[in-house]
Parts: sequence; structure tokens; C-alpha cells
Amino acid sequence: MRRSARGAGATIAERGPATDAVPSAGAVPEEAVAATVPGRQTGAPAAAPAPQRLLTEFAFELPRGFVDEAGVVHREGTMRLATARDELIPLRDLRVQENPAYLSVVLLGRVITRLGTLAVVHDGVVENMFASDLAFLQDFYRQINAEGHTRAGVTCPHCEQPFEVELGGSRLGES
Repeated sequence: MRRSARGAGATIAERGPATDAVPSAGAVPEEAVAATVPGRQTGAPAAAPAPQRLLTEFAFELPRGFVDEAGVVHREGTMRLATARDELIPLRDLRVQENPAYLSVVLLGRVITRLGTLAVVHDGVVENMFASDLAFLQDFYRQINAEGHTRAGVTCPHCEQPFEVELGGSRLGES
């Protein structure tokens, strides 16, 4: 079989006259080889996979809801993923330095992006929430910032029943 300079890497259809396209006895057509070799394409190139988008905001609904000065209850909101800066800046806050438990209030005030129809959500809003809503938001923060959950599936060594355990820390920033 005669090969031209362009024949070495070209498909059978690109090699020229039909006499060049006739395989010798025992030869395997290039298309068949390409179909069995990983990473080797045949015909048109495969479409590139769609770029994966990172979800950075998560919707929530408070168990009780925040009641503003006008008596309006705000329950639905969104929280964004925290950055390292979000966790570091509150450590310089005097309220946090005097009372470390205040860290979660300041931190949540930074990452809650929407709450009902409130124009702005800040630490003053968070500190006036009901304790059950604050606890909910602390758990929600841990959940979305720990790859979606802070629970791990385990099996009891005695009865071999599966169950989940909480791996998160006791306060925000300690998971």
C-alpha cells in the first residue's frame, strides 16, 4: 500500500484515489481503531462538556421568622457561601473580642443576602432574631459551607444499623 505524506495521519477518505483506500489483507480500517482506542476521535470532535457552575447562594425559610419594627414577619431569604474574609473580619470586631459567642451574629450578618422584603440584612437584624431562627441559620451556614452537609453516614458496630452523625463544630467557624 502506497502512503503519501498526508496519508500517515489522514483518514481513508482524505488519502486520495480509491486505490489507496483499499486495505491490505488483515488490515483494520482506521475508523474501527479510533472507536476502540480511548481518547481517539472519529469524525467530528465530541462536544466539550458544559462548564460546571458553582452554586453560591442558597434559599432558606426561617422556622419562626424575623419581625421588623412594623410587625411584618420575614421568613424567606438567601445566604451566600462564606469567604475566608467573611470569617476573619468579625474577629477584629470589639463585640466578638469581648464575647466570642457574638461571632455567629456578625458572621451571619455578612452572609445573609436577602430576608423577606428587608432592604438590608446586617448583624443588627440577626441579633434581634428569635433564638430558634438563629440556631437554624447557624446550622444552615455549616451545611452550605461544608460541601452541602456536615453529617456522615456510619454503621453501628453492634447492631449494624446505618445512621448519621453530625461532624460540625459547636459554633460557626469551628467546623
